[in-house]
Parts: sequence; structure tokens; C-alpha cells
Amino acid sequence: QVQLVESGGGLVQAGGSLRLSCAASGRTFSTYTMAWFRQAPGKGRELVAAISISGGNTYYAGSVKGRFTISRDNAKNTVYLQMNSLKPEDAAVYYCAGKPVDGDLVRGVYTYWGQGTQVTVSS
Repeated sequence: QVQLVESGGGLVQAGGSLRLSCAASGRTFSTYTMAWFRQAPGKGRELVAAISISGGNTYYAGSVKGRFTISRDNAKNTVYLQMNSLKPEDAAVYYCAGKPVDGDLVRGVYTYWGQGTQVTVSS
């Protein structure tokens, strides 16, 4: 079992950058596919980015491709989301999630979730 704790959210002006971190407890982090989701007020939860166990395969939602970068450091049990050129529509609660399977980054159920971190983007 993995416990996930996000950090790095905050208020930033449009065009600015933030880096989110997700620290995982437990020895099995390196066997988990990891992802970042977000949920804006009144909207459903959206998969933003995902990364395979090795880090060699990534997925990005079309709305963030070219601006966001997901990465992981298995030695530090941490996954990151570097967010550049932020837009007001990127404002949301960002959640880190993991699942103990490799393969499809998009489909399937992410089993473990963090509490979320708020990202606010001012125009």
C-alpha cells in the first residue's frame, strides 16, 4: 500500500510556473504507475499526465501537452509535475494517483490518491 502527499501548489500569475511534488510512502513506489489528475470547480476529474514505472513512457492531456512535464525519481519515492506557461484554465485541485500495474497509462483504475493541492492562476 502507498500513501501519497502532494505539495507545491499555490497562486501564480498567468504565464508563470509551478512544480508539484508527490511523495510516496512505502517500499513499492517503484512498481506503481503514477499520474496527476486535476479537478476544477463544477467539473469532473481530468487525467493531466501519467508516467510508467520506469519513466520511459508518458501521457499528457492535449490541453497541457508542451507545457507540463511529468517525471519521477524512484530513489526518492517522488513524482513531479512541472507546469510552465500556466493559464487561468489550469486552476484546479491537483491530485497525485498511483496504481500497482504497468502498461496502459490512461485506462484502468488508479487505486491510491493523495489529498490534493490547490493551484490558482491569476489573469
